[in-house]
Amino acid sequence: MLISTNTEADRQAIAAFQTATFWQQFRQEYVEVNGIRLHYVTGGSGEPVLLLPGWPQSWYAWRYVMPLLVAAGRRVIAVDPRGLGDSAHPADGYDMTTTANDIHQLIATLKLNESGPIDVVCHDIGSWIGYALAADWPEDVKRLALFDAALPGISPPPPSGIPTDEANVKSWHFAFNRLNDLPEILFTGRERELISWLFAAKSLKSWSITPADLEEYVRVNQLPGALRSALSYYRTGFSPASLAAARQRAEKKLLMPVLAVGAEGSVGDTLLKTLQQLAVEVKGGVIAGVGHYIPEEAPATLAGLLADFFIPSGSPTDGR
Repeated sequence: MLISTNTEADRQAIAAFQTATFWQQFRQEYVEVNGIRLHYVTGGSGEPVLLLPGWPQSWYAWRYVMPLLVAAGRRVIAVDPRGLGDSAHPADGYDMTTTANDIHQLIATLKLNESGPIDVVCHDIGSWIGYALAADWPEDVKRLALFDAALPGISPPPPSGIPTDEANVKSWHFAFNRLNDLPEILFTGRERELISWLFAAKSLKSWSITPADLEEYVRVNQLPGALRSALSYYRTGFSPASLAAARQRAEKKLLMPVLAVGAEGSVGDTLLKTLQQLAVEVKGGVIAGVGHYIPEEAPATLAGLLADFFIPSGSPTDGR
């Protein structure tokens, strides 16, 4: 199903973002879990919704979406998973069992589940973690929303042979980031060039990421250990042990409602088709006219999808 983009609402949400105003509504916090410190940004009141970003981003990827969720009456918690953003950058622990347990411990420590399981919304690598959380700790997750990702060991592998130019732009880093040493040699000191290229190549609305936004992403990716940690997600996630663990998770279907949405300029319907094999109750589709960075390219469209998804319904969901 192709999902129309609410272009005018998206532009308004992006234009409305002002740093000073944002920090009047939200605050930064830290929490110790599993021996490491996780950074998160929170605001609002009501039923909690947990947001997980991907790489090369941080909680900041949700900055346009967060005020919309607060306005809808939700308490928002946007977390930097281990190794990303301003969270700790430990030398290990980048397998999904550990990273999902980090989030499980965060939910318990912050008592987010005092009234029951919570809604979890994820993008990119955050979707790897969110899926593992829902599979390993299903009592934590009320509803799971995943945006534009391929799940290592579960999603269909790319076709063999030389990829098309379009496919190569979207996926080259999955293999490259797993190499030993070479990514560090080429990327260290060139984080700005790498991140600028990624945003330009993988987005269709690159104007949604401003020069100030780029500076924030460069900052967190130049922190000590940040590059090593980011690469560890790929090196660990595609290791034989992690792929085997992912396939084992897939043997038991998720029972909570799942929303799986791809971008027309990125994974398309691959994520929806993958989750239809992994969960009992799935809806979703493909957002038209956007690239990989959905939370920034189409924040109001994303928030609208979440609003519909969060409304309880007794009727069968789309895409089952």
